[in-house]
Amino acid sequence: MSENSPEKNKIVFKQGFALREKIVEDLKISNDALFILLGAIMVLAMHAGFAFLELGTVRKKNQVNALVKILTDFAVSTLAYFFIGYMIAYGANFFNGAEQLAQKSGYELVKFFFLLTFAAAIPAIVSGGIAERARFNPQMTATFMLVGFVYPFFEGIAWNGHFGVQEWLTAAFGAAFHDFAGSVVVHAVGGWIALAAVLLLGARRGRYSKEGHISAHPPSSIPFLALGAWILTVGWFGFNVMSAQEITKISGLVAVNSLMAMVGGTLTALWFGKNDPGFVHNGPLAGLVAICAGSDLMHPIGALLVGGVAGALFVLMFTLTQNRWKIDDVLGVWPLHGLCGAWGGIAAGIFGLKTFGGIGGVTFLSQVAGTLLGVTIAFIGGFAVYGTLKTAVGIRLSPEEEFNGTDLSVHKITATPERESGW
Repeated sequence: MSENSPEKNKIVFKQGFALREKIVEDLKISNDALFILLGAIMVLAMHAGFAFLELGTVRKKNQVNALVKILTDFAVSTLAYFFIGYMIAYGANFFNGAEQLAQKSGYELVKFFFLLTFAAAIPAIVSGGIAERARFNPQMTATFMLVGFVYPFFEGIAWNGHFGVQEWLTAAFGAAFHDFAGSVVVHAVGGWIALAAVLLLGARRGRYSKEGHISAHPPSSIPFLALGAWILTVGWFGFNVMSAQEITKISGLVAVNSLMAMVGGTLTALWFGKNDPGFVHNGPLAGLVAICAGSDLMHPIGALLVGGVAGALFVLMFTLTQNRWKIDDVLGVWPLHGLCGAWGGIAAGIFGLKTFGGIGGVTFLSQVAGTLLGVTIAFIGGFAVYGTLKTAVGIRLSPEEEFNGTDLSVHKITATPERESGW
């Protein structure tokens, strides 16, 4: 075969084409790994937001505990999800050699990292509801059980098609349950688990009197509360946008819908909350919780409406639960995550429809059914975990420990010690 023969040129061309295809494929895999890794880092940063939101809301004698809980809960969540939860949800594990795990630029590992940050949001959400009176070690045990078993059980149903639920919904109602970034899978589940824990714990001592009086516990630091809300808000754009999990599926629609829902939640919380800074800074979070499910489907005007309803819903239900029903949910995580998350799941079946300017591919009944299934599993699972711990070891601090505060009772130090050591 001569050097310039057609056959030789054809072989060289095929080899060059195959090489270019491999380079393009390798580049895509590397970009996907970087894309989802950046998302994981942004959502990891949101846990600082959870910490400062709780720190700014609780009384000063419980500020150290708020910081320590969020960090240690994340560490326990990592172990629970790495060894158990991820396998339950997706049927995958990481017990192979490092050489195999490093394939495809380690994409499967960073995907785990990204989804872990979602799973670890469950105890971070619960933490705000049970603040100021929950025992520390039983809460870490609860975290392991929730992230290892309860959360991934529904995660596997919604995001990995377990037990044929999605197929049944498609056959019955014309579409599967859609939750793009976790309005129900993460937020509603976390909020309804928290409700079970709060009910089992009971109110903080002195919060409600026998005569029906309510003792107000105002936020200890509005600046820290606001800082936490801002960190969460910024990180949420990684939470939502990077849920595409591949760079070729990135959508500016998700980003702008998140923005509009955040704005809607802020303004209605400002209005219904009568300028209360606690409500104002939780308003954007309510809107962002609600938009997660349908952020890839809705028109921005629909997202604005969804966020606006969520902001009003949070203010009204927080006030109702605290003052009328006397449910001492310290940060209002059931109204914020549980109810606004459920609203977001259902709203995706309304404003995601083409009739309302959406992309379509969803049905109202599938969204209602999937949302109800998620909150039912969460509430029953939360009640089982915290009920078992309450019976077995107890989940509440003693009256003296609660009076002294979790900082001194658990960590033996306060956030602002009156005397400096080493004087």
